[in-house]
Amino acid sequence: MSDSTGNAFSHLVGVLARLRGPGGCPWDQEQTHDSLKRSLLEESYEVLEAIDNNVPARLTEELGDVLLQVLFHAQIAAEVGDFSVDDVVESLRDKLVRRHPHVFGDATVKNAREVEANWERLKQQEREDEMDLSALGNIPASTPALAYGQLIQDRASHAGFDFDGIDGVLDKVVEEIREMEEASSQEERASEFGDLLFTLVNVGRWMGIHAEDALRQANARFYERFLQMERIARERSVSFPDMSMRQKEELWQQAKAQLR
Repeated sequence: MSDSTGNAFSHLVGVLARLRGPGGCPWDQEQTHDSLKRSLLEESYEVLEAIDNNVPARLTEELGDVLLQVLFHAQIAAEVGDFSVDDVVESLRDKLVRRHPHVFGDATVKNAREVEANWERLKQQEREDEMDLSALGNIPASTPALAYGQLIQDRASHAGFDFDGIDGVLDKVVEEIREMEEASSQEERASEFGDLLFTLVNVGRWMGIHAEDALRQANARFYERFLQMERIARERSVSFPDMSMRQKEELWQQAKAQLR
């Protein structure tokens, strides 16, 4: 870190301390770890959107908002003596050094996959309680379902529980579709649908696709295309709800072509 970066970081920490201190901002002073949880989540998703849109200036701003959340939590903790921002930085620094022995030690790796495997192995060695000893331990329960599924699949794979190749995963997709079609009750259909989603996430993992991110981008594409369909209908003075499904399909194809 350069001197200018260090000074900028220290000044930022000081600004937040001022906002939380006497004579500061009433709103900032009222915030707690719990009250800020939603903001942290929202700011993280805004970072993802800025990355998707490939707008560096927007990404700069959104990363700053995430950093603000980190500093906010550290300031709140420091005020009650739990930990400080220095503790956060030092803990992260120590973890990065400890989990990169191929850079800061004598270990050797052949590729990024070995780095991932070593990271998980070292992480497991650091765990203390019985649940933490599981290869699937310590994934937050609040993690979005698709991301959670991919995380536990990654960890199971690192532990040696995986298909030999993607062909086995694709065969599993066909099997899960058949089982869903053959389900005899709504409860059973829901269960088989969940298994199908889980297997599709595994397909994405084998293809190097982040399932949560892929679905989020698919949602965004559908949203924009649907809005475009409605715009086209308005331009033609046609009621969108009253259009036939064939006409709507034609609009959908036009919207796709216009938004490429």
